[in-house]
Order: sequence, then C-alpha cells, then structure tokens
Amino acid sequence: MVSRKPRVRDQDRSQRSPGFGPSNFTATLEDFDSDLARQAVKDRYVFEHLDPREHRAERDREQVLTDRIQDTLLELGRDMAFVGRQYRIEVGGDEFFVDLLFFHVTQLRYVVVELKVGKFQPSHIGQIGTYVAMVDGLVRNPQVHAKTVGILLCTERNEATLDFALAGTASPVAVALYEGLTAQERAALPKPGELEAVIGEEMRAHAPETVRPVR
Repeated sequence: MVSRKPRVRDQDRSQRSPGFGPSNFTATLEDFDSDLARQAVKDRYVFEHLDPREHRAERDREQVLTDRIQDTLLELGRDMAFVGRQYRIEVGGDEFFVDLLFFHVTQLRYVVVELKVGKFQPSHIGQIGTYVAMVDGLVRNPQVHAKTVGILLCTERNEATLDFALAGTASPVAVALYEGLTAQERAALPKPGELEAVIGEEMRAHAPETVRPVR
C-alpha cells in the first residue's frame, strides 16, 4: 500500500472559509506566521477603477492599478504600501520583473502580486513562486522582515487544479480572484452623499425614542 503525502487541499481546508484566498501558507510558513499571512489575502478583490472592457491586456490593467494606487491600496488592505511596478530583480546576469511589489507595514513582509487576465493556469504558480523566492532571498532582510508571500490575481480558477499547483511550490503563495467594474456598473453605484443619506435615515428610523421628563 502506497502512503500519500497530505495535500494542500487537506492542509489548507480551513483557509477556504469565505473571505480568505486559497493558499499553501500552512504548508510553507510557521503556524503563527501562516495565520498572519492568511489575514492579508482576500478571496476576491473588486477594483472599481478597473474597467475590464476597456483594459483587456495585463500591462494595461497594471497601469490602471498603479495610476490609481490609492484606490488600489484601499482594496488590497490599509496596511499595504506600494513599492513598485515591474520591479526589477537581477539574478546571475538575467533580469526578472515583478508585476507589482507591495510591503505590509504591520506584518513587516514583502508581498509579490502577479496579475493575470483569464483563467488560472498551473504554470502561473511556478512563475510567482520563483519571484517570491527571489524577493525573499535578495530583497528581504531576514533579521527584520517576515517571510515574503505572493498573491496571484486571476479572473477564474479551477479549485481542483489549484490544489495540485499549490502543492507543487515551496514558496508561500495564495491565489485570489479579481474583477473590475464597467462604466455602466460604476454609474449605478450610489454616490457618497446618497449613501450617507440612506445610512442617516436608517439610523433615525431605528433610534430609540427620547422620553421627556414629567414636570
């Protein structure tokens, strides 16, 4: 009888709860660090400033996310700081370029983000896993920083294929979904003033009545 090694599906089943992106963090990080890293990754990101019809190419989408970096950071998380786009790393005379590099200021770790248009492919894991290892080995200060993690953003994913792909890399990687909004969808969103008015009405409707003292 052949024994099998526990797969990431078994190890990270708890990380597939709503709100957290599937990852191999429990297999590649210490327990306490795995929990922290998991908190830094959503299962789905919605970039309202990214129009999927207008911005179809990966480079175009990268440009939009960096042009509106404040909006991008709001969606990624308030503790994220932007380091660079197409961040250059040289290894043995060869050049490599990370799509987007961020730094989590609370967890003190670099976060490599690779953006893909279309469905997740297992080959994507090899690419981002390599970039995570490079940043971890050449950019991170191990005496100060936590281990580098990667977030692969794609528009579709096959969960079964994803499990095997994550099990095949030693780098801490999560795979999250992302989407943008068309101009029509953005126009349908409530304006800040309208939203505040609705919230105000709800608060007044549910506020306890004031009892006047009897004189």
